[in-house]
This record gives sequence, structure tokens and C-alpha cells, in this order.
Amino acid sequence: MNKKELTHTGWQLDNSYSRLPEIFYSRFAVNPVRSPKLVIFNEALAEILGLDPDELTSEDGVAILAGNQVPAGTIPLAQAYAGHQFGNFTMLGDGRALLIGEQLTPAGKRLDIQLKGSGRTPYSRGGDGRAALKPMLREYLISEAMHGLGIPTTRSLAVVETGELVSRETELPGAIMTRVADSHLRVGTFQYAARFGTKEDLKALADYALERHFPYVQDVSNRYLALFQEVIKRQAELIAKWQLTGFIHGVMNTDNMAISGETIDYGPCAFMDSFDSKTVFSSIDVQGRYAYDNQPMIAGWNLARFGESLLSLLHDTPEEALSMAQQELTKYIEQFKSHWLVGMRKKLGLFNEEVEDTELTEKLLDLMHTHHADYTNTFRALTFDKLHDSELFEAPEFKEWHSSWRARLQRQEESPEASHQLMRDSNPAVIPRNHRVEEALEAAEFQGDYSVLHRLLAVLANPYDHSPEQEAYTQPPEPESGPYQTFCGT
Repeated sequence: MNKKELTHTGWQLDNSYSRLPEIFYSRFAVNPVRSPKLVIFNEALAEILGLDPDELTSEDGVAILAGNQVPAGTIPLAQAYAGHQFGNFTMLGDGRALLIGEQLTPAGKRLDIQLKGSGRTPYSRGGDGRAALKPMLREYLISEAMHGLGIPTTRSLAVVETGELVSRETELPGAIMTRVADSHLRVGTFQYAARFGTKEDLKALADYALERHFPYVQDVSNRYLALFQEVIKRQAELIAKWQLTGFIHGVMNTDNMAISGETIDYGPCAFMDSFDSKTVFSSIDVQGRYAYDNQPMIAGWNLARFGESLLSLLHDTPEEALSMAQQELTKYIEQFKSHWLVGMRKKLGLFNEEVEDTELTEKLLDLMHTHHADYTNTFRALTFDKLHDSELFEAPEFKEWHSSWRARLQRQEESPEASHQLMRDSNPAVIPRNHRVEEALEAAEFQGDYSVLHRLLAVLANPYDHSPEQEAYTQPPEPESGPYQTFCGT
């Protein structure tokens, strides 16, 4: 395919990352696959990117999504990074992904286009560099659901079956996902620079991050302190949104934390049904390090590692640099709590602030835990004042809480109608229920039936619609289904 033909698809690719010092990446040719077949495609996202859906879903377009060809002039590369995995530092890198470039969109944004599952790279560490179909479909589904919920996230443009098998515990159909991100700069990227690079390498990375993600940081006395501050702000807001929707990432390693403030790397993630702050889904998180109630703390731990990586840039005196970083880090938890409480007030229809609001909210969560109440559906029931079919709503202590909440609503100036609308806009009707996710993925993997997945994606695209079509997707799993467990799927 020549450059003129590729231009018709709408590709406007640059690769500013390749202009960083070469320590940060390895240029690497694509790894062709046997017989690529497009199985799911995000037309709406393609249009945002300025790509022609018809051209991109043609044979030549699918060849790009499969890594068999690349648009002319691009520089495919695998990014180097390190990270703490379950608290242990290790050298990492894109072991099964290639950044084919940065798409310059019609709206003027610069977005990474990455092929995940595209084959071995210099960072594969003995792995095959490939991915199985089910986890790639899972990331496509969950990331698009997160987008619908209004949570910053990487997105998925397409999944292509490779026509080849990958060997895990058994042989599985292989696939490649096209991931779209503000960037793939991770906390682990900075850890890598600080550990294995020079101060000039680290400075080049920090300058790049500021220019790409925080161009509004101007005329400040310390640019690198401002970088730390901005990343803290974005992470505090992001983690609050996770908590407000009952989302559990499952593997919050520092290499899975994007400085852009996007959710990245959907491995063993899932959403809670019954509220339990200790919920863990990941099969490998046997100690509960990344449990639901630990997520805010772990994000702070990861930010501390980010701050450590910046110390040499913050101040020439190590003691002063450490003091500056520690001072900024103390602000994280207050920022998180503020975002979380603002979100909880919205979920409860509250416009103003009262000092008792934290206690009011935590009391409700305690009651939900005690009575094994469904997290999403409890707030949905409060939104529409349909308090039935739940042990929680019959409990005397809940009725007492409910009276306190109603009295709290009456102490604000806004009308009941305004509170109701605020709650509609803040409490989703649907989330990616785990049993529905598995139903859709298994139909696709074992039967080649993508209709179940497409219907679920359509429902999750507008989770705050509260439409009749969504009703069937609001139900939690049957009690006899047992505990839900997720796997990394590498």
C-alpha cells in the first residue's frame, strides 16, 4: 500500500515520542499475522480521530489494525518503562505492544495509536508478545463503558482476530486491539528514566510531558514541581470517580498509572455488585493490595514513587527536593476526599454543603455493607424513590437514615425536581455487570456471536439514560452464581 492510498483513510500520524532520547524506546518492525479478521470496530471513535470507517474496515485498513502494514512515514516503536508490580520494582516495557504513531485529530488533539498484542519486542522478557481474544474484547468493552460513565480512560478502536492461536493454560484464539490514549506516559516511565537514565534524559521526559499534557503550565517558578502538582490533581479526581462507580482496577502497579489521568490497562478489573469495601476480583491479588478500599491509598503510594523520580529536577539540594515533594503529596488525599464527597453529594441529590454530609454518606455505605445491598441499584432506588425488593430498605436503621437524608434535602434551596435530576445525572442505571460481561465475551469467543456484545455496548454507551431498554441489564447476578474472579489474561 502506498502513501497516497493510506492518506484516504484519514491517517495524520506523527511520532513526537521518537524525538525523545533513544533510551525511552526501541524502534521495531511490525509482526505480521496469518489471516487477520476484524471482529469489532468503533466507528464513532474513528470519526473523532478523523479516520474513514469504510476505508479502515477494508482489507487494507484491517491490515494496519492487525500490524501487517503501517501507514507510510510512521515510526513503530515499543516504549521502555519500569514499575513497581505489587510493590516490587522491575524493568518492564511494551512487551506486546507497538506505538504506531500519534494521530492528529480534526479537533487538534494528539492521541496515541497503539497495537496491543502485536507480537514480541525487545521488552517481551520471554513472552510471545501476543494476546488472546477474550481479554482484548474485555478491554474494549470495559474501556468503552468507562467512557460512557464519564471516567477518563484509554479507548479502543478495534479488535482484530489474528487467525493464530496463543498458548496460555490452553490454546486460545489470538487477537490485536487498537488502543487510543492521550499518551502512554506512565509513572513507570519516569521511574525508568530516574533509575536507568541521566538527569538530562529525565528532564527531556518531564519537558515532553509538560508540553503534551499540561501546556497551560506557564510562568511558574518550578516547572517540575508544577508537573507533580498537576499529576496529583488528575489522579485524585480519577480515583474518586472509580470509587463513586464501584470500579475496581485490580492491578494498580505504577506501570499501570498514566500521568494523563486516564484509566489504563484493563486486566483483572470489574465493578462491584453488592457493596463491600474489601472487594477483590483479581485471582493474583491474594493479599488484597488492590482491593476497592485500598485504591485511594495505593494511588497515593504510586504518586510517592512518581515524586521520588522527579527529585533531582525539583531542587539541587536533595533534602529540599524531598521536602517539596512530601508537601505536595500531603495534598493528594484531601483532594481525593473533596472530589469523592462532591460526587457523593451529587449521588444523593445535594447541592450545598453541610459538615455532617460525610457521616451521612458513610452511614449509608455501612448499611449497604451490612445488608449486602447492591451498590449501583441502591443509589438508583433512591433516585427514583423505589425502595422495595431489598433487605436494606426494610431495616429500621435504614429507615432512620432515610429520614435524616430527607430532612437534609429539605434544608437546601433547590427543589425536589432539581435534586431528582441531579441524582439521575449522577447515578448510572447500568454498569458492566460481571455476569453480563462474561455472557457477552463467551458468546464471542466460543460461538463467534458478537450480537450479545454489541447489545451490551449499546446499553452501556449512555448509562444515565435510565431507559426501559436498560432495565434488563440492571439486575445483579443470581446468588448461586458464587464469587466472581478475574484474571490478567496476558
